[in-house]
Amino acid sequence: MLDEAENSNQEEVNKHVFASFLQGIDNQEHREKTETVFNWITEKYPKLTNEIKWKQPMFIDHGTFIIGFSVSKKHLAVAPEEVTIKHVEEDIQKAGYDYTKGIIRIPWESEINYELLEKMIDFNIWDKANCTTFWRK
Repeated sequence: MLDEAENSNQEEVNKHVFASFLQGIDNQEHREKTETVFNWITEKYPKLTNEIKWKQPMFIDHGTFIIGFSVSKKHLAVAPEEVTIKHVEEDIQKAGYDYTKGIIRIPWESEINYELLEKMIDFNIWDKANCTTFWRK
């Protein structure tokens, strides 16, 4: 387990990884909302590392993908992998978000359902605990 100083240092490193991505979001409200989500994940899950892959911010655990994000003019897209979307499909519907087999679209004007994010991240950390590849096979 990370001690408080190591945890604080990792949070600072993680924030810098996403800084240029966040700066590239033109709409200030969208940028702030996205940054709030990233900060929430970083604080709640300090063992996850932040990486940019395929120009998208992602949270990684022991070299395996946990959750990723992208932005558009209309929404913040959350990509937790298809297995995870199936696992929380009822919760996505209850939240009122549009989704496909690969992404969940959170409209900018909608509230972020942090309970749903937590459920997806917790599931992926648990389900991929012994995963040795970036994506599920």
